[in-house]
Amino acid sequence: MAKGDRKPKARRRISTRQRTAIAVTAVVLVAIVVGYFAYRAQANLPGIQMSDQGNLHISSADSPHVPYNSDPPTSGPHLPYIAPWGVHTRPIDRELQVHNLEDGGVVVQYNCECPDVVAKLKAIVQRYDKHVILAPYPGMKPKIALTAWTRIDTMEELDEARVRRFIDAYIGIDHHK
Repeated sequence: MAKGDRKPKARRRISTRQRTAIAVTAVVLVAIVVGYFAYRAQANLPGIQMSDQGNLHISSADSPHVPYNSDPPTSGPHLPYIAPWGVHTRPIDRELQVHNLEDGGVVVQYNCECPDVVAKLKAIVQRYDKHVILAPYPGMKPKIALTAWTRIDTMEELDEARVRRFIDAYIGIDHHK
């Protein structure tokens, strides 16, 4: 060899065992990153998570069933049909509204003599052509309650941005199993 000629370096081969170790490490790292972001997304969802009480159909609102774990309810036994979407001036049976939640609906309810608040809620609900209901709920403890399947948010004063955020987070998500 003449001065300045270099012998090419031998390329190091990666063994099958090393390739497998690298692949497994990459998969584990991806799973950790995806899990972290899924956890963060869940933590940032509006409302409070309630336990899923299933989706048993019952024959009438008077049929005996397990008590709901929230008031208004967020899942559980319900009638085999839904209430019409939109604005209601009369209360909706709890057993009926739960089916709307299962079908991807959000129910906005109020318990107050507050026409100004109701008018603002009505304006919000009417922005959606389906999957949202507004109705009174006499006897409910909070002034306003927002429900979706296994989620609830309550408030004493209307926060329009909070209502819209809740609706937008859960509208249209079907929960049939």
